[in-house]
Amino acid sequence: MIRLYDTKQHKKVDFQPLRAGAVSMYVCGPTVYNRIHIGNARTFISFDTIRRYLEWRGFDVTFVQNVTDVDDKIIARAAEEGRTAAEVAAEYTEAFIDDMHRAGVADPTIRPKATEEMDAMIALVETLIDKGHAYVEDGDVYFSVRSNPRYGALSGRNIDEMEGGHRELRADADGHASVADRKHDPLDFALWKAAKPGEPSWPSPWGEGRPGWHIECSAMSEKYLGLPFDIHGGGADLVFPHHENECAQSECASGGTFARYWMHSGMLQVNAEKMSKSLGNFLLLHEVLDDVRPSALRMLMLQTHYRSPLDFSVERMNEADSALTRIENAVKNIDWLCSNATDGAPDALDAAALNVKATEAHAAFTDAMDDDFNAPAALGVIFTLVGDANAEVADKSLSVRDAEAAMVVRDKIVELLGVLGIEIVDNQGDGMASDYPVEVIALAADIAGYGGADAMEAVEALLEARKLARSEKDWARADAVRDGLVSLGFVIEDTPQGARVTYEG
Repeated sequence: MIRLYDTKQHKKVDFQPLRAGAVSMYVCGPTVYNRIHIGNARTFISFDTIRRYLEWRGFDVTFVQNVTDVDDKIIARAAEEGRTAAEVAAEYTEAFIDDMHRAGVADPTIRPKATEEMDAMIALVETLIDKGHAYVEDGDVYFSVRSNPRYGALSGRNIDEMEGGHRELRADADGHASVADRKHDPLDFALWKAAKPGEPSWPSPWGEGRPGWHIECSAMSEKYLGLPFDIHGGGADLVFPHHENECAQSECASGGTFARYWMHSGMLQVNAEKMSKSLGNFLLLHEVLDDVRPSALRMLMLQTHYRSPLDFSVERMNEADSALTRIENAVKNIDWLCSNATDGAPDALDAAALNVKATEAHAAFTDAMDDDFNAPAALGVIFTLVGDANAEVADKSLSVRDAEAAMVVRDKIVELLGVLGIEIVDNQGDGMASDYPVEVIALAADIAGYGGADAMEAVEALLEARKLARSEKDWARADAVRDGLVSLGFVIEDTPQGARVTYEG
């Protein structure tokens, strides 16, 4: 049984989807006025991992994530740059999708855009007006917060205490009544905003205008998932007011439950400080990915539970990269040993014991992730299995039977990492030929007479030349091969199964 922490109930609960074998899931997407930062990425990676795990557990997941492509920030950026809001939104929507692909985040099942869903939003606003939960003032439409006695249940806030902290807005510069004056209550929020000169707008029963932020997600989640749906997710910063308002307007309109479970990822800090432009620690995802491996960034983010605050630093990033490298090296070591297994070698591994370790790791990994998607504990299981595998195959030559047993563990390591979205290329060998320096081709031509243009073939030619030189006791030539490879960043290890080369750069 999967258990998850439900923000609304403020505790872990058993997860029981609406339909057996299926999960409906909505996660708030970006407002596309800029490239996303790594705090945004933390949320998207967290819920991508949760989705991947649910699918691995056999659920058919319908994952909806919106794009907010009309908003005050988009309009402001367009005005600054002398472009249309649509042009700004299109640029950063494409950039967002590209960033997600680079970070290894899978595309949602459905990615609706706010500007393409006006009919659904207008219909929802009309329902709220008809039911007495919303009112029209000068072309604006507001939700009446006090019409919903359950308002504040998601965030755990008291409605009367909220009013005391409200900041009244001044009159508009053009002399029209201020937003505060148009509202019946300071807590009320906009469902529809009357058009202003030069801003994008759409026709509605209340005049030209555009939707408020909160109504977008309510309309799109209901349209594509129906009500109720299973999981609504997002960053912790969205609990109030965004998700509180979504929940209020959707449940008042439908008369039933909006989302059955609410999940929120923790905030991200940089060097133990809140990320902000004023502190100079505002990191955009695409810039970070220019310097670090996407799989290592994901490793860093999953080493902290998704609900807990995450501290990002260069030191922690390097540690995560090193941790991932240890796993990769273990997999590559097994690959190499298995590719060099021989029929005549005596069995050296306890195949039954290795099978048990793989089975136990599978169960422990599942237990960890079933407990509110505890990725740090799941990674611990993988590291334990890696350590067991390393200890078992150390200093051994493998028989064909041994290779089969070792591959069971190797494949389980790769499988469980893949569930977390951390991929290791399955190449049954060295696995780094694409990173080989082109200089190795010239080295092979000079020493081994290689005439091709493939770096991997060049390394193989050099190893064969070294093997021949050693058999002929031509130590000078053998040493030249070794020294040349070492100077280019290769490491040569002589084993009972022959010379093994790895590239460390």
